[in-house]
Amino acid sequence: MATPAVTLHLSRLARHLPFSSPFFKPVLYPCARILPNLPFRRRAAFNSSRFTVSASVSPASSNAENCGLDDEIYDVIVVGGGHAGCEAALASARLGARTLLLTLNIDRIAWQPCNPAVGGPAKSQLVHEVDALGGEIGKIADRCYLQKRILNTSRGPAVRALRAQTDKREYATQMKEIVESTPNLSIREAMVTDILLGKNDDIEGVQTFFGMNFYAPSVILTTGTFMSGKIWVGRTSMPAGRAGESASLGLTENLQRLGFETDRLKTGTPARVDRRTVDYSGLEPQHGDEEVGWFSFDLDFHVEREQMCCYLTRTTKSTHQLIRENLHETPTYGGWVEAKGPRYCPSIEDKIVRFMDKESHQIFLEPEGRNVPELYVQGFSTGLPERLQLPLLRTLPGLENCSMLRPAYAVEYDYLPAHQCSRSLMTKKIGGLFFSGQINGTTGYEEAAAQGIVSGINAARHADGKPLIVLERESSYIGTLIDDLVTKDLREPYRMLTSRSEHRLLLRSDNADSRLTPLGREIGLIDDRRWKLYQDKQARILEEKKRLKSVRISGGDLSANVTSLSCQPVKDFSTLESLLKKPHVEYKVLDKHGYGNEMLSRVEKECVEIDIKYEGFIVRQQNQLQQMAHQQHKRLPEDLDYNAITTLSLEAREKLSKVRPQTIGQASRVGGVNPADITALLIILEANRKIAYQEKRLQLLNSVKTDTDGHISAASLKETN
Repeated sequence: MATPAVTLHLSRLARHLPFSSPFFKPVLYPCARILPNLPFRRRAAFNSSRFTVSASVSPASSNAENCGLDDEIYDVIVVGGGHAGCEAALASARLGARTLLLTLNIDRIAWQPCNPAVGGPAKSQLVHEVDALGGEIGKIADRCYLQKRILNTSRGPAVRALRAQTDKREYATQMKEIVESTPNLSIREAMVTDILLGKNDDIEGVQTFFGMNFYAPSVILTTGTFMSGKIWVGRTSMPAGRAGESASLGLTENLQRLGFETDRLKTGTPARVDRRTVDYSGLEPQHGDEEVGWFSFDLDFHVEREQMCCYLTRTTKSTHQLIRENLHETPTYGGWVEAKGPRYCPSIEDKIVRFMDKESHQIFLEPEGRNVPELYVQGFSTGLPERLQLPLLRTLPGLENCSMLRPAYAVEYDYLPAHQCSRSLMTKKIGGLFFSGQINGTTGYEEAAAQGIVSGINAARHADGKPLIVLERESSYIGTLIDDLVTKDLREPYRMLTSRSEHRLLLRSDNADSRLTPLGREIGLIDDRRWKLYQDKQARILEEKKRLKSVRISGGDLSANVTSLSCQPVKDFSTLESLLKKPHVEYKVLDKHGYGNEMLSRVEKECVEIDIKYEGFIVRQQNQLQQMAHQQHKRLPEDLDYNAITTLSLEAREKLSKVRPQTIGQASRVGGVNPADITALLIILEANRKIAYQEKRLQLLNSVKTDTDGHISAASLKETN
């Protein structure tokens, strides 16, 4: 019988380009080639415009050998259509992989079930970095914002953060349109219940609740809060991933049978109130910034729109009393839910219990859309019964007569501790299986999107037999996020904070493109137009810094203004660069006196100002980074038997055997591993290096001796003849 053949035409990857930053060198880890027992074999042939991938049914396949007309074959399968799933599917498809996105509800792709907001401290850095790599979350937030504000403006550039309140429905609609229109990307509504493995225990595909098999050498799980999800309102619960949507059942048990460790986490969302029933007269308005900031570095998405106002209210004594009297009615304090909730986004009852000395807590009222009446009551999530929620809301100033549209609820769900993944987000147990988003124990759309784009890139590369990309923690907040997840044994929802990065002065929002866009270009996610925008911007910034170094002034209104602002004298023939280095002197002072560059955008002027003003601190941190990089990046053997290293503490042996870090730096961040343990590892590495050197030297000597003996024997034979 003739073997049926399938031919796929995939767009060619962008040509590789060198990295621009000496402090960012992505690590490439080899991955397994396409699995031999899959029902197709790749044979790539490159030409000037595209490459062709030929696929044919293989008689050697196991589960897939009996696939029929109803079974489908892809390069990458993404399970889950949330923020991690969308970024993963888009990255994979844009890299040329034939991608399938499986989701429980196509109409809820990229839904924002909690606060419809993007950004905030550390989270905005993640969004900028995803955009710099070629992701989508920043572009959609720039298109759909209701309000934007820069937070921490009085502090240094390392902790400044852009936050956008977005239109929930518009955001989901726009992301859904992009996903639906992306070449190489198919969408299917289905509930995945089983992971299919091949003969080598590598991934082969997935099976759905209704018995459909989908095959691919790479599978990404982005299950959010849906995996065995259960929502609670007081003592009442129901299986659900979020309100109105069913839970995903069966996948947890399948993963447990495959040897994965699972656990439970909890989160929650507050009630929604009708904004037409709120009295704003006594509330503090929170207006957006007059000068709008942007998440995306793509100028095409910088379109200003009318902003809406948010409002600030506070809890009262009546609020606190009602909560204290009914703590036993909540799932956590009633004792029927033991899953850990987010430390940095606690429920209102957690705030009352943990901060008993506080007389009140800030509550923000934020719109969920331009054309809907719903207000999000930020900071007021609760697990109290529904009958108590409206009376509780009406204890807040301005909400005395409010109407509640949706009750608050808590949701608990299964997750898999991320130490079971490597830093590429591929699992250690099963080659080709990737985890991203809340399944790894994170909380937040931004954290999910950051993991999604990395797993999408690596799933596509794995399917094509290419090395996997790893972002080091000193290269990006994304690298810090993933390193923390896979290294630390986290047992509560993880939220990104600026304090988690020891290199945050180098990892600012303003320079995310200069750190990561060259990598996005090399991978193939940055197209020619976007690459030219990046190059032109960097050229303008470089030229402006040269100009400020060369232009000098003596006296005049500019000198007087600088002296007044900085309380420091200005010397004659001072360069403009030296003026910008003075405290409280911003680039707009140069603009005011006609010394600015009208060709630069506001963002470019900000980049110039930060680079100049903080040059000394930046150089010092770069030097520190260079000094530690050599030791931190030393690779640990994958087969290293930590239990056999008696110089390690018992706790270190246990933790290192569990996490199996890839580098010395990662090992040093594992909980329970102390500096003495790291010294012991370094000694072992050095001893292994010397042994390997001696073995190689001995082999070389033996090889030379063999060659010499053979030469002498041949010469003797010739003389005899």
